[in-house]
Formats: sequence, C-alpha cells, structure tokens
Amino acid sequence: MDQRKPNRLKNYDYSQNGYYFVTICTYGRQGWFGNISNGMMGLNRNGEIVSACWNDLPNHYRNIELDEFIVMPNHAHGIVVIDNVGNGFKPFPTDGIQIYADEMKNPRYHGLPEIMRGFKTFSSRRVNETIKTGNKFHWQKSFYDHVIRDEMSLGRIREYIRNNPKQWDTDKENVNM
Repeated sequence: MDQRKPNRLKNYDYSQNGYYFVTICTYGRQGWFGNISNGMMGLNRNGEIVSACWNDLPNHYRNIELDEFIVMPNHAHGIVVIDNVGNGFKPFPTDGIQIYADEMKNPRYHGLPEIMRGFKTFSSRRVNETIKTGNKFHWQKSFYDHVIRDEMSLGRIREYIRNNPKQWDTDKENVNM
C-alpha cells in the first residue's frame, strides 16, 4: 500500500491561535464551481453552495473567524483565523441554556483539520443534494495548509487569493492549461 506523505507540520498544534491559509481541491481537479472569464470568477450553483458553506463555518466553530476567501473552478482558497481567547468572536449567550453553560466550563477548541473536515462534509452534502443523476461531487482527500506567521506573509496571501482568477491561465490547479 502506498504511504501518503503527511500534510501537516510535525508536532504543530493546529488548534492554537493563528492565521491559516488553506487550499481545498475537487477530486481529480474537476471543474464543479463555475468559470473564469476576463479574470473574474463566475460562480455556478455549486460554487454558490461552497461559498455559503464557507461563510457559515463560524456558526459551527465558535473559535474561528474567516478572512479572505475565493472559490475557483476546481478549488477554493481561504484564510481561517483561530482565536481561543475567552469566548472567541461570539458574544456570550444570555439565555441560560445548559449546553452553553457546559461549553463555558469545558470549551472545545476545534483545530484546523476538524474545521476543514466539517467544511468539506457540509459542502459535499449540499452540492450532492442538488444532483439528481450522474457523478456525485467529492473533494480531494486532505487539504493544503500554510501557517501564516507575520503580517507581510498575510498581506501577500490575501493578495494572492484576490488575484487568483486573473492568474487562472497559469495556475497549476488549471487542468486545461
């Protein structure tokens, strides 16, 4: 059996506070999400679903905030900010529900692999609900990540994400180049 190369940094805690750049590709680099025209990404229904699932992640993972993001024809790039300080980015609940009280006593901080697993699960399920016949949608196994360590790197990565559609003709993820 082939041994897969580990994608994560050895001994790095991916649930610790920080900025994380991720790239998630479709299985076989198949174009599921729309097309690039004149350097602009035009999302189809599947692309809109993926974008909505990404934007919904903070509702599932209380210790994250989302930064720059783009859906491309066969992949997505985004920056996830993990903040485990206090209550993260969400206001403390005031309705007294027991589940919130339990979470306050023993907060569960989700790491990047769990967050990406959730994103891929949520988005795959929603895209596949729209497919009546034919091939079902799948993400490629795992994802690429980069731990962002300083403001300069953060700025370069944000710019890369914003400009990704303009670079599509030379993008290594473009199977048609």
